Amino acid sequence: MNLHFIDVILPIPLEKRFTYSITQAESEFLQIGMRVSIPFGKTKIYTGIVANIHQTAPLIYEAKEIHQILDEAPIVTQQQLKLWQWIAKYYMCTEGEVMRAALPNAFLLESETIISPNKNSVINDEELKDDEFLIYEALQHQSSLKIQDISSILDKKNVLPVVKRLVEKEAIILNEEIYDKYKPKYVRYVKLSNQYTSEAALNALLDDLNKNATKQKEVILNLFSISAKTKKPVKVSDLIEVSKTTSSTIKTLIDKNILEDYHIQTDRIQYEGEDNEDTKQLNQYQTEALQQINTNFESQNVVLLHGVTSSGKTEVYVKLIESIVAQGKQVLYLLPEIALTTQLVSRLQDYFGEQVAVFHSKYSAHERVEVYNNVLENSNKAKVILGARSSIFLPFNNLGLIIVDEEHEQSFKQFDPAPRYNARDVAVVLASLFNAKTVLGSATPSLESYYNATESKYGLAEIKRRYNNVQMPDIELVDIKDKHKRKRMKGHFSDRLIEEMTEALEEGLQIILFQNRRGYSPIVECTTCGHSPQCPNCDVSLTYHQYRKQLRCHYCGYGIAMQQKCMACGTPDLDTKGFGTEQIEAEVKQLFPEVKVGRMDLDTTRGKFGYEKIITAFQQQELDVLVGTQMLTKGLDFRNVKLVGIMNADNMLNFPDFRAHERSFQLMLQVSGRAGRTSQRGKVLIQTYNPYHKILQQVSTNDYLAMYKEQLDDRYNYKYPPFYRLIKITIKHRDYNKVNLAADWLTKALVQLFKNNVLGPEFPPVSRIRNQYHKNILIKIPQGQHLGKTKEAIKRVEASFNAIGDFKSVRLIMNVDNY
Repeated sequence: MNLHFIDVILPIPLEKRFTYSITQAESEFLQIGMRVSIPFGKTKIYTGIVANIHQTAPLIYEAKEIHQILDEAPIVTQQQLKLWQWIAKYYMCTEGEVMRAALPNAFLLESETIISPNKNSVINDEELKDDEFLIYEALQHQSSLKIQDISSILDKKNVLPVVKRLVEKEAIILNEEIYDKYKPKYVRYVKLSNQYTSEAALNALLDDLNKNATKQKEVILNLFSISAKTKKPVKVSDLIEVSKTTSSTIKTLIDKNILEDYHIQTDRIQYEGEDNEDTKQLNQYQTEALQQINTNFESQNVVLLHGVTSSGKTEVYVKLIESIVAQGKQVLYLLPEIALTTQLVSRLQDYFGEQVAVFHSKYSAHERVEVYNNVLENSNKAKVILGARSSIFLPFNNLGLIIVDEEHEQSFKQFDPAPRYNARDVAVVLASLFNAKTVLGSATPSLESYYNATESKYGLAEIKRRYNNVQMPDIELVDIKDKHKRKRMKGHFSDRLIEEMTEALEEGLQIILFQNRRGYSPIVECTTCGHSPQCPNCDVSLTYHQYRKQLRCHYCGYGIAMQQKCMACGTPDLDTKGFGTEQIEAEVKQLFPEVKVGRMDLDTTRGKFGYEKIITAFQQQELDVLVGTQMLTKGLDFRNVKLVGIMNADNMLNFPDFRAHERSFQLMLQVSGRAGRTSQRGKVLIQTYNPYHKILQQVSTNDYLAMYKEQLDDRYNYKYPPFYRLIKITIKHRDYNKVNLAADWLTKALVQLFKNNVLGPEFPPVSRIRNQYHKNILIKIPQGQHLGKTKEAIKRVEASFNAIGDFKSVRLIMNVDNY
């Protein structure tokens, strides 16, 4: 008898795939990429993805049988599985971790523990404790209970100890029940019953209703009217609205068999727009850039488009998308920030209508499943996919082009949890699986991408002028050290900034103020004893949020009410140090009481449509001044902004990171690019204590090449990317001493392999987060050193580390290309 087996990827961090046995009939039905529910461990049931079908039994363990097959067709493609393997290998994680990140949660069916009474044993009530008796008694009236039901009965969260005691006393039995988390959306439609399709029957019906039920006759006439106008099936909700009737009237007509109702499955997100517009004519510089891209595509698979802010890069992308969609292929348009999708969706839908699909984390689980299925089926509703970094995991069938907009952005890098991938780099690999092309676009490209372009690894196209020959903004540095001396500061505003703001507001133009820190103030300090409230779980002071009258930790979310007195000495003399977006907003309202001010940061954009509301309000000029964090800096197009104020440039520059200067340059130049995007020249004021800093001078002259050359020299001298690859290993544990011991052992083992290319161990600036101490080791890998073998050597050291008893509870986190 031939035995059949499948290798399954489980959504848990396991190094290897697990093998399960299947019947011959199942082996004939199953395909790679289908989901199966499988038992794992003693009681757990997981959703797994079939990765291989074969006839080789596992040698180490006996293969269990699968629980059930969950799909009729594969939901994961062969290309996806190849990409998962590459990500797991390159970013030193497991396929299970990639699977969990790649599939919408609704696809990962979960098991829920069901508790039922044990009918084979007799229990003496007096032997049970009070909480045990409550559960046992409830099971006499109900056939089964879920864990959350028991939590409600006992009114406490942790009920597992009680359940465990009842299992030991053989009073109850535990079972696992699988439940599906995705529920399709059905819309209710209505039509006239078949018996009234003839003209004579219909006239008789209308005459009858005219005598006895005029409201019902009105409904029938409206049904014809809507059907004639739209030439589509009629929704019950539309019929009720047009007829100005109630659902009970519709129900009566259905009960009389005059109307029939039926349901159609539909997507939760529908395009409601008009016919598509023609794409815009490109100007001379955009046309040249498009030609450069297409010429480069003949010999290169990746092209970097370096275009200054407001040069019209999006229109160049649109022309590229148009040519790919005309070939019947799919396009992935990657964005770093959900805020950007708001503006871009409407622009792309004007051109491509319902062919545009959007995918990001603010969508519900159901909405994401529908987009996933549309991409899998190569549906006409998903020819152009616009999304944040997670959209690289969608099941493309016929991908022709990937556009990575604002490719320099740090948001493309996933830091926690695993897989810690960079969506820009994964996009290049994903495109290669389909022989597709990739365009990386930015006004301030990352050093790595620009270096690859200068080394001819990537093609290069450039747009050096703004659209319609609009002038670049005038950038002015304001020395606030000097302004403080001359007493020319009002709060955090210099006289120069106030002067420019007044002028812009008098002209009816808008202002953006950038401060890369949310909250009101990062530190609250007692002026008597110097005490500052600290987070009990992290090594940081609590940030004051004035609108909630609260002190909050931005690392773990811990919060307390704002203190009226010092917690240490009891005096009421509390002062705030530093400032965030909230304080800037409050100061603008004091300086300009008549002005409408908005704020865009993590606190104001938490809801599903949080970004959309603020961006739309600013676009429609309902707000005069918009204060915000780096969300504001990325590619947003506001036509009426004259002035951009950067409140404090120094806290970005003085950051302990080899990328600090490059990032500061990018942030400041990007936010400057929001100014003067129409005929009137924009103005940018950068407030700083050090106006002679090289980076600030380079920003003021918009000199990307000078910054690139200077930073590249530093990177070469100090052995950083693009000349060296980086792998950061973070050691985490609650015990400070254990972290130190583990870090020292690991460093010694790594130094034996990599000599001087190991830095650390060092505590990061914030060394304790959520009661876990962190310590970092940095491994530098020179260009000649084999990356794959280096990772294998690190994995061997990790295996030796995990074999030491004392270190079993210490967690190691591998972060490849940690930038």
